[in-house]
Amino acid sequence: MPILNIVLVEPQIPQNTGNIARTCAVTGAKLHIVKPMGFTVDDKKLKRAGLDYWHYLDITYYDNLDDFFSKNDGDFFYFTTKGQHRYSDIEYKDNSYLIFGREDAGLPEELLVKNPDTCVRIPMRSDIRSLNLSNSVAIGVYEVLRQWDFPELQNSGELTKFHW
Repeated sequence: MPILNIVLVEPQIPQNTGNIARTCAVTGAKLHIVKPMGFTVDDKKLKRAGLDYWHYLDITYYDNLDDFFSKNDGDFFYFTTKGQHRYSDIEYKDNSYLIFGREDAGLPEELLVKNPDTCVRIPMRSDIRSLNLSNSVAIGVYEVLRQWDFPELQNSGELTKFHW
């Protein structure tokens, strides 16, 4: 199965991280968290949002961005409202990293300006700040999985009271 990596840089809101963890758990994506975080992993808000899925995760923590980049290699895509390319126009290969910034600040512009061709944007209205982080991650994850034809994921469901 191809590997998809989700990277959260300095997440601040436990509910977002919990929702993202749940998305990673149900899709098989690896989760990478770059510190510092604005909460602890045992935060009760995080638990309500997805900690019960934590044992399904392949999760790695890093002290900072330098630590992350020194330990990982692949294609890096920076999701940002400042991106010049649409996320859906990119071809995502095995071992791609979808990188998302802080809820309140996004990714550092010093990082973005060094990687203009891999800064991607989810189209949205210009007069509203941005989508919620966990929604943005879900959009990115499912675009990659769609391109890969949803490998190893259940593609049909069953009714509980009736049969198809």
